[in-house]
Amino acid sequence: MNLNVRYLLTAGLLLGMGVFLSWSQTSPTQAATTEKPQTGVPVEPDMHEFMEYVFQPTYRRLKKSLSTEPDNNQIWKAVKSDSLILAEGGNLLLLHKPENNRADWDQHSIQVRQFGGQLYKAAKAKDYQASKAKFASMLKNCNACHKQFDNGKHQLKP
Repeated sequence: MNLNVRYLLTAGLLLGMGVFLSWSQTSPTQAATTEKPQTGVPVEPDMHEFMEYVFQPTYRRLKKSLSTEPDNNQIWKAVKSDSLILAEGGNLLLLHKPENNRADWDQHSIQVRQFGGQLYKAAKAKDYQASKAKFASMLKNCNACHKQFDNGKHQLKP
């Protein structure tokens, strides 16, 4: 085979591989549109559903876990897990847009994140008194939010 033909075949093969690789790394959706993917969109826009399936079970587990001082690492690990879920849940609340009083909504959401984070740190330190105090602070904030945005329904008890 002629050297020039070999170079042409090799160049064609490399070009074809480059086209294939760039095509295979682009999803059909990306190839069809030049829009950026939308970020920060709630999966469940209904706040009652969101609260019922994210916050309520977590609150109930924490209430039970903190009803007495945890006496083993497994319970402390559960407290850390649930407090982190609540803290990150505060970030998720910021994705939801209330009909009015956005600034108040954001402040309550940020406080959920802060108290959840503080509860997480107290649980990491296995500090029962601080954990109980941060949990109570979070519940006070949750109840204030429920009072403002849900006509006082769904008040939580420590």
